[in-house]
Amino acid sequence: MTDGVLIIDFGSQVTQLIARRIRENGVYCEIVPFDKSQPALKQFMPRGVILSGGPASVLGADTPRAPGLTFELGVPVLGICYGEQTMVAQLGGEVEAADHREFGRAFIEITDCCDLFDGLWATGDREQVWMSHGDRVTRLPEGFRSVAVSDGTEFAAVADDERRYYGVQFHPEVVHTPRGGALLRNFTHRVAGCKGDWNMAAFRQTAVTSIRKRIGKERVVCGLSGGVDSSVAAVLLHEAIGDQLTCIFVDTGLLRAGEAEDVEQVFRKHYNIPLVVRDAADVFLRQLRGVTDPEEKRKIIGGTFLKIFEGEADGIGGAEFLAQGTLYPDVIESVSPAGGPSATIKSHHNVGGLPERMNLKLVEPLRELFKDEVRELGRELGLPDSLVGRHPFPGPGLAIRIPGEVTSEKLDILRGADRIYLEEIRRAGLYDDIWQAFAVLLPVRTVGVMGDERTYDYVCALRAVTSTDGMTADYYPFDMKFIGNVANRIVNEVKGINRVVYDVTSKPPGTIEWE
Repeated sequence: MTDGVLIIDFGSQVTQLIARRIRENGVYCEIVPFDKSQPALKQFMPRGVILSGGPASVLGADTPRAPGLTFELGVPVLGICYGEQTMVAQLGGEVEAADHREFGRAFIEITDCCDLFDGLWATGDREQVWMSHGDRVTRLPEGFRSVAVSDGTEFAAVADDERRYYGVQFHPEVVHTPRGGALLRNFTHRVAGCKGDWNMAAFRQTAVTSIRKRIGKERVVCGLSGGVDSSVAAVLLHEAIGDQLTCIFVDTGLLRAGEAEDVEQVFRKHYNIPLVVRDAADVFLRQLRGVTDPEEKRKIIGGTFLKIFEGEADGIGGAEFLAQGTLYPDVIESVSPAGGPSATIKSHHNVGGLPERMNLKLVEPLRELFKDEVRELGRELGLPDSLVGRHPFPGPGLAIRIPGEVTSEKLDILRGADRIYLEEIRRAGLYDDIWQAFAVLLPVRTVGVMGDERTYDYVCALRAVTSTDGMTADYYPFDMKFIGNVANRIVNEVKGINRVVYDVTSKPPGTIEWE
């Protein structure tokens, strides 16, 4: 039995957050789709199992169920939302369509104590939670009792302490349930008995050993983008196999100001990692000429990148492995339950996969990690904070921040505005408080007067958001004096822009991630 937890995924849009909260508490966990969970339970042999939420109704025909083995292993089980309902139904209770549905912020009243609440909540406490359900439990299986109620259900939380089975109708994994992380820690540490000693130092040692065993004496090529994921993957691989690794950096000409130079400085001069740099800006611009559809842009950029990368890899010779900075969310989404929200098309982020003709074996040293864990590993490996803490940047680069045709002139204008914006954010000491900030060159030109001249130039939009998990976000509340200063610098210093606007759109739960 591993000292970890297995999460059975029923397609919830926030299942990944369960894993993040658990790992934040030092416990290793994995997510597996419900239809592949039977063999995973046998192989993983967890100390506890969590049943996630999901979009289906337990009342529907052929809707997802937990495998019977879940309740035969003798380990604790926590059902969340749909997970609670299917557990109740499978163990002999009843679920019905709710007269009073609950979506959003709600409050529960603790009506009885249980091991799940031990040291956290006491009888009579009233706690804020996040609800999202249209069905409700109406009768409990034998051995269960209600331990919390809400306005919409008398079974907001249920417990069977003898078998260590628990269910909550709310979502403890989201930030809108303020003490949800502590509840999940209670389940992993108090109920399931996990030690909570999983950390990046331990992962680093295990990963280096695993890489050396798999690669042996073979050569590896790694595609560097200048972002956090590929950079951490490259440094980890170099620690494990040294000069058996060669990195390839394709400069698409779609990067922010100074990023190409930063890659060379860090990897060639600081780490002395063998690095091939290909300046392909002209190639990408030719391929994008006249293209305005955003999805077509992505496909063109992805296909062009792969063709150039393949040519450079062939030129190295002797490589048997290709390294990628694949993260755990990529793995989860690639096997997400059919129809689940997390199966959303991935072209939003990626520039494409690799052609089979490359005939290289894949090595993905970060495939067990979330983004915040990759940053932590990067610091563990000694990467500079300027790189490890860099805001997320999409694979297609500035091309998708220029609605309409991409030209060299527009790229220069946007780079200038983006550079000033980030300079001012750093100067104000706000960079680390913001999850993502960037500029967009809108396909709109306005008339303005600068000095004694009339201008007809572009409008630049600025975006900055805060987020703890990437699933929900809110705009960053800059002081208007700050925005005014940034706008003044951009208009005065960047030829081609005569107006600046700030985007105050929030990103509510469940919407697709922004660029």
